[in-house]
Amino acid sequence: MKSLIWTALVATGLAVAGSAAADPELAKKSGCAKCHDATAKKVGPTYKDIAAKYKGNASAEGTLSATISAGKDHPEVKASADDVKKIVGWVLKM
Repeated sequence: MKSLIWTALVATGLAVAGSAAADPELAKKSGCAKCHDATAKKVGPTYKDIAAKYKGNASAEGTLSATISAGKDHPEVKASADDVKKIVGWVLKM
């Protein structure tokens, strides 16, 4: 029984770690890195600055995802709405 619990915990941890590692690559693949970086300011704000600006804002993920997907006040992106949501969620966790 103990080994079954440990196996489940390890599998869950690997799944979470795998998805967290995929989000920076997804952001890069989607073209976000052209204007954004985690810590260095480029054309747009850093990911950390975005996370700090929206910290504690419960509607931030939906608002940012909609704005980015619509191309309103943000250059058009080639990522799907689902990918945009994943990237925004990753950025907001910084």
